[in-house]
Amino acid sequence: MAEEEGPTIELRQRKKPKSSENKESAKEEKINNTAIPERVPKHILFQRFAKIFIGCLAAVTSGMMYALYLSAYHERKFWFSNRQELEREITFQGDSAIYYSYYKDMLKAPSFERGVYELTHNNKTVSLKTINAVQQMSLYPELIASVLYQATGSNEIIEPVYFYIGIVFGLQGIYVTALFVTSWLMSGTWLAGMLTVAWFIINRFCYLLMSASTYTFMMMWEYSHYLLFLQAISLFLLDGFSLEQSDKVHEVYKIYIFSLFVGYLLQFENSALLVSPLLSFVIALMLAKCLQLNVKKGTFVAKIMKVINFYLVCTLTVTLNIVMKMFVPHKENGHMLKFLEVKFGLNMTKNFTMNWLLCQESLQAPSQEFFLRLTQSSLLPFYILVLITCFLSMIQVIFRRINSGKSLKETITLEDGQIGERPEIIYHVIHTILLGSLAMIIEGLKYLWTPYVCMLAAFGVCSPELWMTLFKWLRLRTVHPVLLALILSMAVPTIIGLSLWKEFFPRLMTELMELQEFYDPDTVELMTWIKRQAPVAAVFAGSPQLMGVIKLCTGWMVTSLPLYNDDDLLKRNENIYQIYSKRSAEDIYKILTSYKANYLIVEDAICNEVGTMRGCRVKDLLDIANGHVVCEEGDKITHSKHGRFCHEVKINYSPYVNYFTRVYWNRSYFVYKINTVISFQS
Repeated sequence: MAEEEGPTIELRQRKKPKSSENKESAKEEKINNTAIPERVPKHILFQRFAKIFIGCLAAVTSGMMYALYLSAYHERKFWFSNRQELEREITFQGDSAIYYSYYKDMLKAPSFERGVYELTHNNKTVSLKTINAVQQMSLYPELIASVLYQATGSNEIIEPVYFYIGIVFGLQGIYVTALFVTSWLMSGTWLAGMLTVAWFIINRFCYLLMSASTYTFMMMWEYSHYLLFLQAISLFLLDGFSLEQSDKVHEVYKIYIFSLFVGYLLQFENSALLVSPLLSFVIALMLAKCLQLNVKKGTFVAKIMKVINFYLVCTLTVTLNIVMKMFVPHKENGHMLKFLEVKFGLNMTKNFTMNWLLCQESLQAPSQEFFLRLTQSSLLPFYILVLITCFLSMIQVIFRRINSGKSLKETITLEDGQIGERPEIIYHVIHTILLGSLAMIIEGLKYLWTPYVCMLAAFGVCSPELWMTLFKWLRLRTVHPVLLALILSMAVPTIIGLSLWKEFFPRLMTELMELQEFYDPDTVELMTWIKRQAPVAAVFAGSPQLMGVIKLCTGWMVTSLPLYNDDDLLKRNENIYQIYSKRSAEDIYKILTSYKANYLIVEDAICNEVGTMRGCRVKDLLDIANGHVVCEEGDKITHSKHGRFCHEVKINYSPYVNYFTRVYWNRSYFVYKINTVISFQS
């Protein structure tokens, strides 16, 4: 018995620590089976370091050179350094003038705290209206720029305007560097980054649009959550097709929620962020994840659950957004929703503001000239090639993933010829398709899409994986496909780069050497007259674009601003534009005095406008809105007992002289004092 008990006891003792011993042995076995990496030779480490160093140097240099190029081009176009301060400020057009004026106000404030308070309780810009300019116009970049200007001691060595535009050009340089690095990381070679930068510079927009897009990137864009919404959709599709690890995607969703929360607080409890589609979409995704059931991947039940999950997310998003709008007081841009309805033909309207927005060039479909320019630089053909290849490869991966239920490969070799296996490629393909679809509808969005086109096209032609994917589809047998892919990934971008250098580099140099004169003496004279002759407490009325320049150059109060994110300001703009309609002197007088205006400025360029687009002149839109033109009957002009106000007021006869007295005029502008005491003359 003793002999029998011995082995039994020993056996029990061995079984007792079985789990821990197995874990340890498994770990040891795993460690033993894992190949110990050999020490990398020093020359290989040096090559890697040299590659990274040269790439980083090229990226930073590209950004700096582009910023310097913009600065030089800006100087040549406006003769900026040779002009007086007033002439420099006139070069800021539209809403950019308003933003720069607030930057100037911050520099004039006795302290930063006082400056912020005056901006958040601003009653010196728009008559009869106190606005929180920081919230309404997202002035955080201007606040930061003013702090940097004073904290760095730049006020002793550089003028404020140079510091301001320097920041704008510097941010554009950083943007180019980011494009370089993105293309480099995706393709594995900084040659793709160089090609991205070359295409981006050659296919930049016209100067005014480029300046507007640069400035938009500088300010904290109030519509940024819509762009993040597109990114969230791209990530959702990645997650939905199991093309990326779900945990990583949901970490990004958490970042979105955190960003919205911080933005809500910093933007003075901006309720527009709470009712944004991004927040509803992310919350719906989180709720849908909690309701997901664990089923075996690749089965029929798993596929059904995937479809149900898509439907659940869409339904929850719409429901949550409706509920949020019911309970959260908000001033979401309702006019933008109406604009989209009219834009897509879902509604018709005679409303002046809606039709005026539809007539803006930046809100129309891209012109043929835009696509022609992209084609001439060979960007568009290569982008289409890369996009189609990546998209078809992505579709193959998705179908294979749905049918088999297997996850993506952790390591993808060049011989696989499956560029669609890489999650980052799939994400960028989906994102560029979404942005491109919007850019085909609204031309102004091309400043977001075109850099993406440059980056994706440069990545593709420099990526051996893309060429290998094509060769695998073509079943190339005669030449070793891997070798040919490597050769083409170096040869094609080199040939493209040389051809671009030969054709476009002389043009860029010509732009920098060619002196362009910005000559606007009429506006300079008008601003000078206002500063010298008009009372400090005077309020000016006129087109929103001109009012922005007056606010910047003179500091006088105005009745409206060139901003389109506020329903009250939009209504003001429409009412003030009535000076170019067929309304009576009494009607115009009542409108202007309701806003406490003291002076009226009539612009010949608007009054005598000869628009290239039929029906898009301001006076045409006003006639439609006021019922003076019947569109349904072939644009027949209906009877109006009043002439066009902007013409009639210049003749100086009753009853116009009873309400308005001309006090200044030049070739472009006519300034009228609005009479406080009406004297009726025969």
